[in-house]
Amino acid sequence: MTAPAKGPIAGWLLTVCGALGLAAAAILSYEKYRLLENPFYVPSCSVNETVSCTQIMQSAQSSAFGFPNPYLGLVGFAVVLTTGVVVLAGARLARWYWLGLAGGILAGAAFVLWLMYQSIVVIGALCPYCMVVWAVMIVLTGALARGALRARRG
Repeated sequence: MTAPAKGPIAGWLLTVCGALGLAAAAILSYEKYRLLENPFYVPSCSVNETVSCTQIMQSAQSSAFGFPNPYLGLVGFAVVLTTGVVVLAGARLARWYWLGLAGGILAGAAFVLWLMYQSIVVIGALCPYCMVVWAVMIVLTGALARGALRARRG
């Protein structure tokens, strides 16, 4: 989603991905807060040993920067959602803004890839809300790559 990725398709993609990611991050933030408040709390996304948000939320990886990871999602997906709505409203955003958004998406994708590896390989559990975030980031990264290829072709 560099500067050439404009228009209603980009706006809808950003709006839908931003809304889904923000919803998942909000639920994860709430569940993490409840778990921090009460270590015996069972999050709504803990179904069994394999589908277990509890194992993931209690791991060191769940607070990679010293605070709960979903807080990054609250901020990042709010920006993505807002950008989508602004584009749908017809605003033209500067190239530097699109480049900054692309940088944020790439940084988010790299972090999500690391979290996916940690969840699947190291912790050995899956969190449904985390998987929503993974899917949203895959879609955003794919759209970003497509936009970059289109820009390169002219």
